[in-house]
Amino acid sequence: MKALHSSSSKGPVKFRMPTRENLVPIRLDIELEEQRYKDAFTWNPTDPDSEITIFAKRTVKDLKLPPPFMMHIVQSIQTQLAEFRSYEGQDMLYTGDKIVPIKLDLRVNNTLIKDQFLWDMNNFDSDPEDFAKTFCDDLGIQDPEVGPAVAFAIREQLYETAVQSVAAAREIRMSKKGRRSAEYVPASKAGGTSLDLMKLFNNKYSVVRKLTSVC
Repeated sequence: MKALHSSSSKGPVKFRMPTRENLVPIRLDIELEEQRYKDAFTWNPTDPDSEITIFAKRTVKDLKLPPPFMMHIVQSIQTQLAEFRSYEGQDMLYTGDKIVPIKLDLRVNNTLIKDQFLWDMNNFDSDPEDFAKTFCDDLGIQDPEVGPAVAFAIREQLYETAVQSVAAAREIRMSKKGRRSAEYVPASKAGGTSLDLMKLFNNKYSVVRKLTSVC
């Protein structure tokens, strides 16, 4: 991937997708009345919720799905958007360079994609869709469904890493608060409890990457 200018700063970064557009990866897998609907796409979290119902109605009509699918599609999208919005406003642990590996291991129709590359999480000008288009052009892939699948796989992994960064920042705040509390434990009440607290809050926290892919 071509390196782009990073927009990192010394101050805390509030949660959002580390890409040009703050889009939520949405995955649907609904089975009703012996019919199954699977799809993966991105959604703008600032769009009004009324758009979800419109989308669900159009999908059910276009694919000739049973009417109950509409309610389940709406509920699934709303749940995933609510989870994304629950992280908004929270700090992410981005200090200095933040380069993460992205793995692609997916099959789209007759095309099998296996690749691995690095992505700059501090680059908020990056665009998975542009990357996917260039990726397909370089490999001579003609199937129009491959590019969106590649972009979605990248966005899913970036989303997961962003969520993990929120969790890591939260753990560090808790550990600092714990150390400050431990420093003010009265000597008469310290003893073994104080030692246990220091052992607990001096642990080093790390973020474990768990890579996902589109199947």
